[in-house]
Amino acid sequence: TQGVGADNGQSWPNQIQNLLGDKWQVQNFGVSGTTLLNGGDNPYQKCGAFAKAIAFNPDVVVIMLGTNDTKGQNWAKKDQFTADYQDLIGKFTALATKPRIFICYPPYIAGNGNFGISEANTLLEFPMIDAAAKATGAAIIDVHASLVGKDTLIPDRVHPNTAGAAAIAEAVFQGLTG
Repeated sequence: TQGVGADNGQSWPNQIQNLLGDKWQVQNFGVSGTTLLNGGDNPYQKCGAFAKAIAFNPDVVVIMLGTNDTKGQNWAKKDQFTADYQDLIGKFTALATKPRIFICYPPYIAGNGNFGISEANTLLEFPMIDAAAKATGAAIIDVHASLVGKDTLIPDRVHPNTAGAAAIAEAVFQGLTG
């Protein structure tokens, strides 16, 4: 989400701002390398960007986490994934703005992956994400499908390039606007 892999200023949140127009104010609170898992090697909820996301008091929240959770050291704690997702969603739903929450299936991982990140484990997260969505009433956006079979958009097999970020932006746009 932070935008690693895309040209400067062309992360999917930057690109979705253009798709949504001036009636929306999009902010990017993503942090590269973070985990959904609170017991992971770099938990998102312990980053300053998370506190800023909460302080922003959003009306709509799009959460795209899980990729770094597939690394071996984090995957060992996968039994906490659904509960930690529900915890994260709960922090946003507790806001006075009562934002609509959208959670994403993580992006497709090309080939054999890289950096210890794997497509096989990414796919195993889907039922856990479904369970978190069901328990919290969050909607799901299938970002994963927007990149499947488009390996050229993921040059390092993990981080989408600018065109890959555009595909994600389009999937999120469709999820938000129907």
